[in-house]
Amino acid sequence: MAEQRRPRRGQGELEALVLSALQEAEGPATAGWVQGRLGEDLAYTTVVTILTRLLDKGAVTRERAGRSFAWTPASDHAGLAARKMRRVLDGERDREAVLASFVTGLEPDDERLLRELLGRPGSEGDD
Repeated sequence: MAEQRRPRRGQGELEALVLSALQEAEGPATAGWVQGRLGEDLAYTTVVTILTRLLDKGAVTRERAGRSFAWTPASDHAGLAARKMRRVLDGERDREAVLASFVTGLEPDDERLLRELLGRPGSEGDD
């Protein structure tokens, strides 16, 4: 009987899994800890590759821990989501059109919340 192969996951899905595991840690975590936490058939080298990609994206930081590294998320879930949104926006030529399309697609409660956030002191655009 042929062995069933698990469908390949995309890079983004693996990055999200690794980040979630790191956020559950009670401090900096090694790649081995992350690999064990995921409890999947994920090679150690794959975990290290994903962590290195996340480091290049600014989503994690690392510090030397013996002969390897301990990894920490650079921010919480909200901060990471905001970083992704900025990266997408930065990749577009017509920022105004992208932002306008985003805002017009918001649910009324989200639009109201965004307006409240933009109206707070310290928001960009305040003089």
